[in-house]
Amino acid sequence: MDVAKRRPLATFAERRTVAQNSAMNSAAELPAISPDHGFIKFEQPLTERMRTFLRIEFLYEQTLVHVSEPTSFGARGAVSGLLEILTILGRGDVRTDVMKELERHSEMLSRYRSQPGVDAARLNGLIDNVNELRARLAEGGATLVNPLKECDFLNTIRHRSAIPGGTCMFDLPDYGYWLNLPAAERRRQLDSWIGKLAPLCDAVAEVLWLRREATEAVESVAPGGFYQHNQHSVDRSEQLSLVRVFLPASAGIYPEISAGQHRFTLRFLRWRGVEERPLPVNQDVRFLLALC
Repeated sequence: MDVAKRRPLATFAERRTVAQNSAMNSAAELPAISPDHGFIKFEQPLTERMRTFLRIEFLYEQTLVHVSEPTSFGARGAVSGLLEILTILGRGDVRTDVMKELERHSEMLSRYRSQPGVDAARLNGLIDNVNELRARLAEGGATLVNPLKECDFLNTIRHRSAIPGGTCMFDLPDYGYWLNLPAAERRRQLDSWIGKLAPLCDAVAEVLWLRREATEAVESVAPGGFYQHNQHSVDRSEQLSLVRVFLPASAGIYPEISAGQHRFTLRFLRWRGVEERPLPVNQDVRFLLALC
């Protein structure tokens, strides 16, 4: 699923604003948010469920990149990502969590049908997509990824992966043999394995995309490079689960985000290269903030 190419939900997404620190005249101006301006986004999960979803999304995207590489090291990277996803899935009932999120988003999107000015075709397409992902997960059942968990070949690699360099050919000659098969043959096997994960991982990607697109980023200011936000100051019917901070790539700064149950803070630091410690930013920082 290529979520990056989908149009924003600007035609019907609920617009929300967030409380901001008072704007400072000395704060640098930011350009209007646009993919053309080269913004870097920093995200901080506020719930364990969101933390799990973000990790699965990251590993899934990484795995798909490695799958497209025809080299044996590309295949190694893909297998490594796949095994890390399986490890996460073994720590809780992620499938049930995703099903609940899809159901919630389906109900939320359905409520927009009665609102004026909604792009009905676009809205119906999103609802259909969410319902299709729910159907795929339901069809797979609770044992969706069991064939991967029960695969002796993958389990042996996973056990050896805990040892630095533990998957060398002299440790796992069968893995070494597989890695030397023709790229097309390896690709077919990788596609088969990833196909078992795809219903769940695609659903996670959809949930995260809907979460992100439902909230518009607004301009905020961190006086002296520090920003604090109390979550109860936002009039919302549901708990916040994700903080998103956008900064121009050319700004040379990044945020450290600390989050608690009732508030989160941003402390901006100036990047000085890998050989130097970052320095706290003492000036006012103007940035874009989205609370999802």
